[in-house]
Amino acid sequence: MAMHTLGDGEPHGQLLLIDEAHAHAQLVVETLNQSLSNLRVTIANGGKQACELLRDSRFDIVLADLASLKDLGARSDDAVARLVRLADGALLIAVSDGASVSASVGAMRAGAHDYVVKPINGPAMAARIGELAQRHGKGRSLSIEACGEGLADFAGFIGSSSAMQFVYEQIGRIAPSSAPVFITGESGTGKDVCAEALHEKGPRAGKRLVAINCAAIPRDLMESELFGVARGAFTGAHDDRKGAAELADGGTLFLDEIGEMDLSLQSKLLRFLQTGTLSRVGEAAVRRVDVRVICATNRNPMQLITEKKFREDLFYRLHVLPIHLPPLRQRPSDIMVLARHFLARYAAEEHKRFGGFAPDVASLLTSAEWPGNVRQLQNLVRRMVVMGDGGEITMPMLNAADIESRGVVAPVEATPKAERRQVILPMWQQEQRIIEDAIASFGGNVSLAAAALEISPSTIYRKRQGWAEMAVAS
Repeated sequence: MAMHTLGDGEPHGQLLLIDEAHAHAQLVVETLNQSLSNLRVTIANGGKQACELLRDSRFDIVLADLASLKDLGARSDDAVARLVRLADGALLIAVSDGASVSASVGAMRAGAHDYVVKPINGPAMAARIGELAQRHGKGRSLSIEACGEGLADFAGFIGSSSAMQFVYEQIGRIAPSSAPVFITGESGTGKDVCAEALHEKGPRAGKRLVAINCAAIPRDLMESELFGVARGAFTGAHDDRKGAAELADGGTLFLDEIGEMDLSLQSKLLRFLQTGTLSRVGEAAVRRVDVRVICATNRNPMQLITEKKFREDLFYRLHVLPIHLPPLRQRPSDIMVLARHFLARYAAEEHKRFGGFAPDVASLLTSAEWPGNVRQLQNLVRRMVVMGDGGEITMPMLNAADIESRGVVAPVEATPKAERRQVILPMWQQEQRIIEDAIASFGGNVSLAAAALEISPSTIYRKRQGWAEMAVAS
């Protein structure tokens, strides 16, 4: 057994690391030391020693390498269940290698709050621990502080949740490539920010990023906007004009809301992607263009394909490197980070002084659904700044500014039925919300949530895998 303290101050949290490989355990401590502060780590070399420590001491977090629990029995899920009983409410995170998918799923069924795959990424682990602590009501007792730079601010994004850390890692890996990128996510999640980040962090950063909104341009003008027009091609075409694809030559072409593009133009876009050549409207000459194509949509491409509104061959030509941006409701730990960022930004613009958010306001903002995602939160904070005189943001100030949706501060019952507009989500999204809400209601325990929903835990894990695949297409 060994003990380490992360950071220089008095430890505020206790972490039990179960790892039979001494060298790997030391490496994990060093990795965590770069991203966490004020946390004391105790290392156990196996399951039996961990059980003894859990009986004698209280821990806030248990990080258990599943391969190190063999001395507790042949089945890792039984070992995890035993640790859960002894952990007395501690956050339990299972660690496995990439090949142990079934073991990881078994650990979650047995009561683990989460699982991670080796090698452990310090910043991502720090963000995940913080998110789990907030979700399970341990944020204040743990007082975990993340160390290092770049956790909460990345290429225009604001957020330190594990979901956003994953997005940041994806952008970092994908940006150097020239392959097409397909960004999905609800409106207001930052798809344009993602496209800009991919461009700025890639080798084409010195060239132009040209964005074109396929939903904002009339269909009869879309082809000329995308590919350009030759002089005399139609009435009013007095000069040759380059389209977005030519303007982006050497750089990046961003096609926002690609799902709104007309089918006839989709075939021309497909040929452009296949050949790297284009012809302006009204011109026979062929021009070669070198661009990286990034596209985005807030709709389900698979549904559009089924409805014959989107070409399947075009989808698979574009869908090479997918990135899905999670909705704000799925990363609640980022809400106040974003709110404080917007408050400071707009207070400076309006030359006002604000002292943050009252606790009840912060609690309400964190628990809101945010159907408009980051954009909705941004607009709300801006209104509070413009309409307020300064000081702390209080509930009356929030009520006065919440004129956009009434969904943030007003309970559903406060709105007359006749005035409500019901938003119908796709079936899979409604099912996802029901299941995720049930899991949250039972503190992250999938087994209890499954029992309440009268389904098996394996059904939840299977559906989660399906959502991950669907996320690429929604």
